[in-house]
Amino acid sequence: MQQANNTGENQSSSTGEQHASEDDNRLVLTPEQRVRLARNSGLGIMRVLVAQAVMAFVVVVVSWAVAGTNAALSALIGAGVYFVPNALFAMRLLLGLFGGKNATPMSFFLGEFFKLGSALCLLALVVYSDTGWLVWPAMLFGLLGVLKGYVLLLALGKLP
Repeated sequence: MQQANNTGENQSSSTGEQHASEDDNRLVLTPEQRVRLARNSGLGIMRVLVAQAVMAFVVVVVSWAVAGTNAALSALIGAGVYFVPNALFAMRLLLGLFGGKNATPMSFFLGEFFKLGSALCLLALVVYSDTGWLVWPAMLFGLLGVLKGYVLLLALGKLP
């Protein structure tokens, strides 16, 4: 009986020690480190947006050179279908980052859900309102160009 009682005491004290060690392992940043981390994160977000915009421009120019004005407009629409929601999501992340609010995983996933949902809605709107001049390969080329904008950062060695 006495032995069972000691075992229970040892378990409760070991869980107390476990909680204390978890608190000791928490990362605590100084205000200067928080500012530097926010600045570097913001620069990474902006690099991705700029790379996507550059890829959209390249895709539009290539589409225009290969197939003409309708293809260039189609590529621009395809690029915009993903770039616009992504830019809005990035601005929301930047506002939260520099506003000093702590981001939660749920807020990130809700923003990502909104971004992907609005991109799908815009793509459905393009498909629904197809007036006959839309060049489908160019539109898909524009969409894929923006989706793979990070490849440009990877090639330049600037991936955040």
